[in-house]
Amino acid sequence: MKQVVVTGTGLFTPEQSISNDELVSSFNTYVEKFNTENADAIERGDIEALAPGSCEFIEKASGIKSRYVMNKSGILDADIMVPQLEERSNDEPSLQAEMAVKATQQALDEAGLEASDIDAVIVACSNLQRAYPAISIEVQTLLGIQGFAFDMNVACSSATFGIQMGRDMVRSGSAKRVLMVNPEICSGHLNFRERDSHFIFGDVCTAVILEDSEMARNKTGFEVVDTKLFSQFSNNIRNNFGFLNRTAAHARDDNDKLFIQNGRKVFREVAPLVATMISEHLAANGLQAQDLRRIWLHQANRNMNDFIAKKVLGYAPEFDQQPTVLDEYANTSSAGSIIAFHKYKQDFKAGETGVICSFGAGYSAGSVIVRRVG
Repeated sequence: MKQVVVTGTGLFTPEQSISNDELVSSFNTYVEKFNTENADAIERGDIEALAPGSCEFIEKASGIKSRYVMNKSGILDADIMVPQLEERSNDEPSLQAEMAVKATQQALDEAGLEASDIDAVIVACSNLQRAYPAISIEVQTLLGIQGFAFDMNVACSSATFGIQMGRDMVRSGSAKRVLMVNPEICSGHLNFRERDSHFIFGDVCTAVILEDSEMARNKTGFEVVDTKLFSQFSNNIRNNFGFLNRTAAHARDDNDKLFIQNGRKVFREVAPLVATMISEHLAANGLQAQDLRRIWLHQANRNMNDFIAKKVLGYAPEFDQQPTVLDEYANTSSAGSIIAFHKYKQDFKAGETGVICSFGAGYSAGSVIVRRVG
């Protein structure tokens, strides 16, 4: 069986960033305006007054301090509170494809490859800006790649599911080198008027190149030792936006057309599930927790990650064992664990092992065991 290796990763980070202070100031301006304009209805008990937010609440609840976004001004304008992203003509590259190309170039450079060396492209992310033609085929064409491409969506687990898909393709011989990219514009589906979630997401794009180890020019990549996927239906994280919304105009703009979640239930149900999955995955490959040099977890919530890592390892890990990028990037959906891997993998020595793990809506979860080669 062919050995498949990750030989390159890439990261596109938007130029604009929003701090918690800025976001809370905007939110509280909106809250004050709403409560003033609806004072009579609030006094009658017809509607509830909105509660202001705070930086202390955000950081305690999530570990997030800031986030990168594709548009800052629209989000912070208390009269808009939506990113302002102009629609492009059909002759221009889509925003997600443009982000993907930028992240891919870094991955190609690390792998020592040209775009023409790739023969399959997977765009795996939580939200695609159009139904068709596939964003992946656009990325393929912009890069000049011959072969095939397709989009896939498993919410926050899209990247780990995409890694397994790419690995399986290389092992089967249907592709020699696979590009897997995660262009996430999470600010586009976030309700910035909702106190408990307006701070959660940021925008970013990551890229991963998988190839047959015998063909690899980068001889110090990471072998994909094994992958494990899991899914189980749940409504606790949901987004009901879709093409059928126009057929029910009375509900078209309801809050459920954006990101909604029952955070407490997600924590209680998903965290132990993921910890068990990682432990079982290690055991199935003859590994124990002490064999891990590092865990790169989905960057959704610091408290959740600490719980999972402690369950797997048996103790509270240091930053070196469980690095976080939440404080700077916030939750970037499928890209989060790949950002952590991209930023904190270079110090690995040959033979050292780690786990990339993501989890989220579905429920879905993916575990990828990797080992440094070379």
